[in-house]
Amino acid sequence: MNLIFLGPPGAGKGTYAKRVVEKYSIPHISTGDIFREAIAKGTELGKKVQDIVNSGNLVPDELTNALVEERLQQPDCDKGFILDGYPRTLNQAQALDNMLTKMGKALTGALYFEVDEETVVQRISTRRVCSKCGKVYNLITLPSKVEGICDDCGGHLIQRDDDKEDVVRGRFRVYIEKTSPLIEYYRNQNKLFTLDGRKSVEEVMKMLFNILGGLE
Repeated sequence: MNLIFLGPPGAGKGTYAKRVVEKYSIPHISTGDIFREAIAKGTELGKKVQDIVNSGNLVPDELTNALVEERLQQPDCDKGFILDGYPRTLNQAQALDNMLTKMGKALTGALYFEVDEETVVQRISTRRVCSKCGKVYNLITLPSKVEGICDDCGGHLIQRDDDKEDVVRGRFRVYIEKTSPLIEYYRNQNKLFTLDGRKSVEEVMKMLFNILGGLE
């Protein structure tokens, strides 16, 4: 089960990935995880990423592709994987196809969790994070028992700068602009499955497992 999860920030990809990981025992892999792991292991690629990140620059496609390929060759990916945050560009999508072909694998499907801008803004701009332990709350769907105070450690709940409405709108528009070509790319391959990410978690999970059941 070799999967890509597509969707803007706030679409719930992380939540759905956890359920799929539990059912299929495959790793949930984000580019951030890959970068951190490579840096921690001190691999040659990891050292290059460290230098780039320290200088404040973006990791180029060529290096990102090499890191993804290195990660997908690890034993925990033998039964499959969920890629989240990669590919981000058509170049990366084509590189992924090539590396999977080299490994004798094929992409099972690209799951696109479609959510409109207003839903994303509402979900993310109402998110609050504990300043001490990092627990995440939501003013609407998951409020703390005492307003502004963490249930677990008593820390103060804050709104991160990148969760503020104007920033969220900007992030959403950039994502849609960059991802639109990927949607068409996977649709043309008959690998794209679109889910209505506005629905409740349980409704989306039901749709997701129905799709995955048909792909097994």
